[in-house]
Amino acid sequence: MSDVMEHFRKTILITGGAGFIGCHVVKRFVRNYPDCLILNFDKLTYAGNLENLSEIENENNYRFLKGDIVNEADVSKVFADYQIDSVIHLAAESHVDRSISNPMAFIMTNIVGTVNLLNAAKLNWAGKMNDKRFYHISTDEVFGSLGETGFFTETTPYYPRSPYSAAKASSDHLVRAYYHTFDLPVVVTNCSNNYGPNQFPEKLIPLMIHNIKNKKPLPVYGKGDNVRDWLYVEDHAEAIDLVFHQGTTGETYNIGGNNEWKNIDIVRHICRIMDDKLNRIAGESEELITFVTDRPGHDLRYAIDASRIKKELGWSPKHDFEKGIEKTIDWYLTNTLWLENVTTGEYRKYYEQQYDNRQ
Repeated sequence: MSDVMEHFRKTILITGGAGFIGCHVVKRFVRNYPDCLILNFDKLTYAGNLENLSEIENENNYRFLKGDIVNEADVSKVFADYQIDSVIHLAAESHVDRSISNPMAFIMTNIVGTVNLLNAAKLNWAGKMNDKRFYHISTDEVFGSLGETGFFTETTPYYPRSPYSAAKASSDHLVRAYYHTFDLPVVVTNCSNNYGPNQFPEKLIPLMIHNIKNKKPLPVYGKGDNVRDWLYVEDHAEAIDLVFHQGTTGETYNIGGNNEWKNIDIVRHICRIMDDKLNRIAGESEELITFVTDRPGHDLRYAIDASRIKKELGWSPKHDFEKGIEKTIDWYLTNTLWLENVTTGEYRKYYEQQYDNRQ
């Protein structure tokens, strides 16, 4: 690969780049840093969709590499084939409900997969750590659940309450351990709930948009009183860009949207916007709301204190929820084929059509 490498200043490996947050990060880096080779390393599980990246897939500084971070050989091969300078680690199992039904998948991907990447970086960067960076993206769920007041800060003690958050907490600890034990140049961020275009429709907001559009029931856990801090995905990608380039090695930054909403209030808000955009009778979609049995260990409230990243790096979110949710709804209503392909599983054929003949 040396003939390819010599044309680029830096090689950045982004894991999980075909996923929801990952695709926005990949597109941003490909467009903003043409002198860097951006490698998208993704297993293409149910949430990995290469259609998300069709607009940049032929750019000179972009490569897609299919592989599994749980497979040590896959990870070793990427580091052997390319002179990896930096890792932005987004690949993870992230859906709490799935972690309840299959905890082991989360342990393998979120813990073992992270350690495989850490080991490969440690081995390949030995003696030349100064210009390297291992950036680990995590979640606010590792901190547990808040009451009606207070915020998560970078020093809030960890108290994960689901297999998903426990697995992410474990990976966070391991990343920091490699910094302290092996001097691996790491940085960690913990973000609040993301929303926006390209999100797989098992998550709350795209699920509601899809079901309202098709006049299907709108399942809401418990009474819908659970509170989340919502972060528009493009704001998150901008923050990741900033932390990657300017964050202090060994430090942690919380990234939040300053947008706390109860789940039921979000659902009703989406219903009102959708009724207007679909020319339906006001209140029609709210009649689809169906309260279902709450899931085990459902955290009451998350809220991020993002003052550190604002003070030190000058970042704050550009979208309030009203602005971001309208852009999100418009995207899903415009990209009906994307949504149809995802919900029917047709998106999985994209890799075979676009990439199998390139191998």
